[in-house]
Amino acid sequence: MPAKDLGNKFVCFKCGTKFYDMKKPDPVCPKCGADQRESPALKPQPEGKRSRLSAVPKPVEPVDLGEEPEPLVEEEAETFEEEEAETETPAEDDEA
Repeated sequence: MPAKDLGNKFVCFKCGTKFYDMKKPDPVCPKCGADQRESPALKPQPEGKRSRLSAVPKPVEPVDLGEEPEPLVEEEAETFEEEEAETETPAEDDEA
């Protein structure tokens, strides 16, 4: 059965002791006396350089290809279609 009348459950950020605050206004660890409201996990982290720099969009430079790629030669396309037709076998020939 959970102990509802003991208040909120805490784990001390300094010594790791588990305890209930007994519905007192100040959640203080009974073992080391650390105030749990001063926990570093509760404080917002300062904004670092990385987050400010990532917010600024980087300009994209155009890439000069120099030459345009050559179009596909029609002869290559025709030989591919011929090879594809040769590999296909009709399934109706097997019925006898």
